[in-house]
Amino acid sequence: MMETISALGPKIRSATIFIQQYGGAPVRLAVLPEYVLTSYPGRISIPDFADKAALEVDGPEYEALGKIAQEQKLFLAGNAYETDKHLPGLYFQASFVIAPNGNIVLRYRRLNSMFAPTPHDVWSKYLDIYGLDGVFPVARTEIGNLAAIASEEILYPEIARAHALRGAEIFVHSSSEIGSPMATPKMIAKRARAFENMAYVISANTAGITDTALPLASADGNSMVVDWKGNVIAESNSGETFTAFADIDLGALRAARRKPGMTNMLSRQRNALFAATYTADTHQRANSLIEGNVVKTPDRDHFKRVSEETIERLAKDGFI
Repeated sequence: MMETISALGPKIRSATIFIQQYGGAPVRLAVLPEYVLTSYPGRISIPDFADKAALEVDGPEYEALGKIAQEQKLFLAGNAYETDKHLPGLYFQASFVIAPNGNIVLRYRRLNSMFAPTPHDVWSKYLDIYGLDGVFPVARTEIGNLAAIASEEILYPEIARAHALRGAEIFVHSSSEIGSPMATPKMIAKRARAFENMAYVISANTAGITDTALPLASADGNSMVVDWKGNVIAESNSGETFTAFADIDLGALRAARRKPGMTNMLSRQRNALFAATYTADTHQRANSLIEGNVVKTPDRDHFKRVSEETIERLAKDGFI
């Protein structure tokens, strides 16, 4: 991982130089894809993967990434797996933003994952430690209000909306997804999340994943920048590339948010209408990893069992 980080610095520097040569503004924000330091966990046990691949929140990897941000005077966003001293035996998938001073100004833990622990699985304890602002953090910076969406979470409108309601203007989206010239679900979702929240989406996809059973280029291409109207204003082709770059017009976004009209999706939102529906605990329930106030370390099949039980309950209650 440290070798990968060492290689990132020169690549980012070269990309920023070429972007300016092609008419772009000085780069203030760079977004790295999911799995930039490791691949996905697969069937490795939770403790083994935490030991092998998860970072410490104050570990040398974050320090090395911080040096890149400092040296190049930009905000650096990415995604990694990390442990939490308050919740031993687990790891979380975390999206982060590092400021030009080298400090982490945003840390968001993925909330919806199919086969890995999330804050929702230890919800009561996580809220006691971090509060709701720690669940949906927004970093207010000189380049705008930043929030993170992790990977497939772009498909869930509630996650983006929760960040937008806390002031987010730019979503950084580290992803590893199917690459296609056709409109994939994630590509459609990126445009929808941008439009419905009047926010920019900056999405970085992996340029393939090596050393797995999957064909190399399955998750390739489709990095993009989407403006607050839902328009794709830059998109990359296949391969490791910097070509999904664009200027962000925060002034226009903020002016649109303050203007009454049919397209002001934030001001027209009537959230109280849906409160009772969302507070009804009928779907996937919290605290699946807490037994008798003790956090348990799950096996990988735990998450499949929770999903199966949820589907069975929803079917029994007539929801599906």
